[in-house]
Amino acid sequence: MVAIKALACELPHVHGLPVSRLSTAEICRAAVARGWVATLGETTVWRWLHEDAIRPWCHRCWIFPRDPDFAPKASRVLDLYAGRWNGKPLGANEYVISADEKTSIQARRRCHPTQPPQPGGPMRVEHEYMRCGAWAYLAAWDVHRARIFGRCARQTGIVPFDQLVQDVMRRRPYCSAARVFWITDNGSSHRGEASVHRLQQRWPNLQLVHTPVHASWLNQIEIYFSIIQRKVLTPNDFASLAELEDRLYRFQEHYQEIAQPFQWRFTRHDLLKLLMRLETTAPRVKSA
Repeated sequence: MVAIKALACELPHVHGLPVSRLSTAEICRAAVARGWVATLGETTVWRWLHEDAIRPWCHRCWIFPRDPDFAPKASRVLDLYAGRWNGKPLGANEYVISADEKTSIQARRRCHPTQPPQPGGPMRVEHEYMRCGAWAYLAAWDVHRARIFGRCARQTGIVPFDQLVQDVMRRRPYCSAARVFWITDNGSSHRGEASVHRLQQRWPNLQLVHTPVHASWLNQIEIYFSIIQRKVLTPNDFASLAELEDRLYRFQEHYQEIAQPFQWRFTRHDLLKLLMRLETTAPRVKSA
């Protein structure tokens, strides 16, 4: 049993197997070929692996942290979520905004009408569709007060992003706030020091805070985008761009009525444990 579990936890190519992932049948054949057992059933292997939640036939994509300043950048974001900045609590007149773009949201007009669910059967959505264009949806989320702001644009870029910032910063209480922290990733419309200077020149109380490179999971607006994906865009069935835009705006209004701050539980302490675990367990890939 131990050898079978060890085999399931190895990459197949390490054992010379010409496959990218193992099934229970392949584990059985490999065990017999190595002389570990005379015969072995797939059900038995599945039961052994199920005991330890080992799923060698599954995989999950991930990106290893490559930003040399990953820890300090991530820590600043996590501190803001916890209501702190530079070791001090945020004041009552300071706000935290999480912002990003959800790109290329297509309006797909199905060739045949979608059929509603029936007893014992799911909704039926026609596989073939016509493309009716696409929106970029830019959104900003007030982390501690659960307020959502969004707009549709034909494409992403500095102009539509700055329009989103304007939509927020012209409103109360942000226009008169002591500081408004904007958490963003490193997209081209808000990347680097140039974006910091551009936005602070127009909005002196705005402070741009970048997440580490390839760390969108640290940006809370991605949670709202995942809700949009599940509740509005799946299935994607819109007769026109105008209908898609209307649905996005109406959902935004609907969500605002029920919104609560996200229960963010990942802390600085969790970040430290994660980075220590990656440092000791993740193999480094050498440059060619």
